[in-house]
Amino acid sequence: MLLDSFEENKWKTVKKIKEEKKTARKSAVKTLQKDARINIRLSSNDLSSIKQIAAYEGLPYQTLISSILHKYAAGH
Repeated sequence: MLLDSFEENKWKTVKKIKEEKKTARKSAVKTLQKDARINIRLSSNDLSSIKQIAAYEGLPYQTLISSILHKYAAGH
């Protein structure tokens, strides 16, 4: 659907595109910036499971935990 609409030239450039790009970049930086630390306690079984899932996904386990928390916080 999305590709079809693009190929049919239904997309239009937004006005003030440079400003829109600048705003989008700032939002992305704020979203991806990791500027806070936390310490949590998990059961060793949960941590082991998370590490196994992370290894399967090819991610560091801390990155997986951060991703899970971000998705939850964003309501996904």
